[in-house]
Amino acid sequence: MKAVAVNEFKTLPQVMDLPEPAVKEGTIKIKLTAAGLNPFDWKTIDGIMQDHMPHVFPLIIGADGAGVVTEVGAGITRFKIGDKVYGQVLHAPVGEGSYAEYVVVPETAAISLAPETIPLEDAAAAPTAGMTALQLLEKAGLQSGQSVLLIGATGGVGTFTTQLANAKGIRVIATASSPAQAERLTALGAAATINYKETSLDEEVRKLYPDGVDALIDLVSNKVDFHKMTTLVKPEGYAFTTQFVADKESLKAQHLHGGNFETKSSPAALDALRQVIDAGEVNIPIERKISLEQAPAAIAESRQLKSKGKTIILIS
Repeated sequence: MKAVAVNEFKTLPQVMDLPEPAVKEGTIKIKLTAAGLNPFDWKTIDGIMQDHMPHVFPLIIGADGAGVVTEVGAGITRFKIGDKVYGQVLHAPVGEGSYAEYVVVPETAAISLAPETIPLEDAAAAPTAGMTALQLLEKAGLQSGQSVLLIGATGGVGTFTTQLANAKGIRVIATASSPAQAERLTALGAAATINYKETSLDEEVRKLYPDGVDALIDLVSNKVDFHKMTTLVKPEGYAFTTQFVADKESLKAQHLHGGNFETKSSPAALDALRQVIDAGEVNIPIERKISLEQAPAAIAESRQLKSKGKTIILIS
């Protein structure tokens, strides 16, 4: 089968012809329709998980995917042949990823039935970004009428968060770097946008919310910039970073809750995401659809933070 893989850490991915994986007891085989590109994919190439889970090489990259179950192993109860599924195929050993024509995953992996109201290929863009957005908003405990400053709003997680917050009546102040991005975020439900390249983000936020916003969700900033953004949150508010740059003691001194955020992936979380997608509360923010052969170049662009919205890799 064709797959995008690396032969060792920190090397350039390439399209390879690799053996089709075999089903084992407790696993299902999925013929992948599409994979979703995430920054985690190139971080895996760099070895982000090497101290936590075993790896196999050639290492097929990719966590998000959607496809059709073509075979089930002994003991399977959750799925049957023909089921349309989506989710995160990441499991031990790392290296049996979604940038491939087929993947075999344990039934216990974060896989669930796919949304019914969107094309199956589009569902491949939803798992990581969608679950992250849902859980960030839940952790922040925001209610209708409250405010959230969203840094890094134009990416996959940001566009999901904007839509889901808007559906709950939460006011989103979203950062953008161009008028086109601002227009797109407004269309997705942002109550206000701030072009940080043309004006002072601090000053604009303080004009809108002199007493501070209720929450900060920062998807991109380094440690220094994240701390600067936390000063815009009112006391007893929430500040989250997905970049693991928060200092617990610093937040405590500012009377803020939150900190470093990590998505908890599970079938239940995917079921919750499927429900909001099928209810029409969120549209999948797809930027482009590419082939497996184009995936290595797209990964390079993701490294340079050039991607906006979600990239889908079409497989079959």
